[in-house]
Formats: sequence, structure tokens, C-alpha cells
Amino acid sequence: MMTILLPAMLLGGLAAIFGIILAYASKKFHVEVDPKIDEIISVLPSANCGGCAFPGCAGYADAIVQSGAAVNMCGPGGEEVAKRIAAIMGVSLTPKERDIAVIHCQSGGYNNTFFKYEYKGIDNCRSAATIAGGPNMCVWGCVFQYDCVKACQFDALHIDAQGMKIVNEDNCTGCGACVKACPRSLIELVPISKKVHILCSSRDKGPIAKKSCGNNTACIACGLCVKNCPTQAITITNNLAIIDYSKCINCGICATVCPTKAIEDRMLPRKKAFIHDDLCIGCTICAKKCPVEAISGELKQPHIVDQEKCVGCEVCVKACPKNAIEMVDINIPKKIAEA
Repeated sequence: MMTILLPAMLLGGLAAIFGIILAYASKKFHVEVDPKIDEIISVLPSANCGGCAFPGCAGYADAIVQSGAAVNMCGPGGEEVAKRIAAIMGVSLTPKERDIAVIHCQSGGYNNTFFKYEYKGIDNCRSAATIAGGPNMCVWGCVFQYDCVKACQFDALHIDAQGMKIVNEDNCTGCGACVKACPRSLIELVPISKKVHILCSSRDKGPIAKKSCGNNTACIACGLCVKNCPTQAITITNNLAIIDYSKCINCGICATVCPTKAIEDRMLPRKKAFIHDDLCIGCTICAKKCPVEAISGELKQPHIVDQEKCVGCEVCVKACPKNAIEMVDINIPKKIAEA
């Protein structure tokens, strides 16, 4: 009997001692949690997508309170959540443009690439990309396993009948889950106001890139976009044209001159600038800002737009202090536009 009781008593005593030690340690080393953290967690969407660059919503809430992280980094929550967090923290909200996913590849369509073999392996992109450089001829393009679509929690990515990945801009929160899911780095988060994009990621030289792309829509690094960009927003790096979105003004000239149509202009059909005589004060700001010199006029006199030169970039609209400029359909007769 004693052989059973003695070990039991010993274990019970040890448990009691450790319990006392743990109770003491919990009080001694207790860290007060700022109640604001729980408040912020309660208003976050609980997506835990990592788009804010922190480990989940709780990690982001802690970073806001403890480290002063920006209150508007939650893509899924958007401006409404940012306002509520700013109210909790008692800070002003700095406006931040929403980012959306842009897919720099057209080989995602079945008709836009040539195939080396039919892939029947593990159903994920990383596995497909590691076998002989992927199933398609372009070793830089989409491998058709759609990990990006699977990673999207907001129903913002779909596949059309041709296998192309389509981004629903209304649903996209800019969380970045699709960006992380793509092993070939084909997806980038871009401010939603930017409407001109290079839809290619091939680093192959021109002739090879053209042969790999089914519809010859690959970037061939010809440099025409670089030469014609009025703001020097495009450079050629490793045989691929790259847009610096901080410089891009959406003029679309690069898309016009691209011989392979590797550049997409989402502003098509473009409208042209029209200046209302009764509102224009002749301040000349629009003429100075116009990247293609399409606006002319004397100081303190109404200005005019040369419709042949205007590229519809809307720079003048944003610059005009009197809201005297609007974008009109190029097919609208002048007398209607003036009404």
C-alpha cells in the first residue's frame, strides 16, 4: 500500500509547489495589455491575410498600439475600418489610395502560350514550375494551377473560358495573398488609379519571347515605350519593360507604340480634355502640366486643347484650380461638348 501512496504523495506535493511557483510568476511577470488592442481587433475583418505585413489581425492591432503602425494598412477593411481605428487611437487619418492586384502575364490564357507537355502532377503552381521549367514554353509565365485564385479570400480572382485570370477590381482588397501565392512573381499590387500595365514578365530576348508566346504578345524589349514615355516612367531591365507607377501619368502612349501589344491601356476608349471658356482664367497651369504640349493660350486668356495631341491622361483636369476642364468623348461634336 505504501508503495502506491508514497509516489502519489510525492507527485501531489510537487504539483502543489509548481502551482505556487506558477501563480507567483504570473503575478510577478504579468504584462498589462492595452485595452485598445482588443478594441482594434474587434473592428478588424479577421481575414488574417497578412496584407498589412503583420502576422494576422492581432499582430497588426498590437503593432498599431505598441509601435505606432499606420492605421490604414488593412486592405480588406478599407477606409471604413481605417476611420474606426483612427478614432480608437485618437489620430487623424491620412488618405491612402487602394491597391489592387495586376497580373503581368498574358500567357495565362490557353491560346496565349505554346506547351511543351501536359502537366499531370501535384495541383499547385510551385510543383508545376519545377518540372522541366513548367509545362508551357515561356518559363516566366503562368503554369495554370491557379494558386492565386485559391489564395484569394474575397472572390476577386476568376478564370475565364480561355484560362485567363481576371481580377475583379470591386472585390480586390489589395491584401497581397495572390502575390505571395505566385511562385513566378507575376502579380503586383498597384494603386487602383493606375490604368496602364505591362502584361508580360518574360526576361527572354525578343525572338525567344515571341516564339514562346502564342499570340506574340510578349515584351520584346524594343524600347519604343521608353523612347516615347513623356515622364520617363518606363525602363528596360533584363529584356523586360518595367513601369515606375510613381511617375506614370496614364497617358497610354506606351500602349499605342508597343508593336506586340504587351502593354494594356485600361482607359480605352479614351476621352479628350475640353476647356470651358467661361470657367478658364488663363492661369497657364494646365499648359505647363500637359506632358504632350496639347494645351495653348495666353496668360489670363481662355486656353484651348489640341485634340490631335491630347492623349487623355487627365493631368490637366487634376491640375486646374477652377475645374474648367472636363474629359469628353472624342466623338461628341464640339457644340455639344460646349453645352
